[in-house]
Amino acid sequence: MFVAERFISGLVKIHGIHPVSTDGGTWYPMACRFLNLDHHIHSSLEKSLIERKMQYIKDRTESFDDYFPCGIKNRKLKHVRN
Repeated sequence: MFVAERFISGLVKIHGIHPVSTDGGTWYPMACRFLNLDHHIHSSLEKSLIERKMQYIKDRTESFDDYFPCGIKNRKLKHVRN
């Protein structure tokens, strides 16, 4: 719970106060209660949809890198903009 509280409080410092959505870990509700944040637990269906969406984004990003590789260190990204 302490690690979750520290992680979430770091996010709050960067992004401000927002509702927190998690996968049902028992430590998240306690950490959110301690930080006075709204907490929502995702259902199994919601988790599957989120994971699929993230996989789609990763696949698209990897595909983009295949067409526009940038393997040279400290190179400007002008070729990507073109």
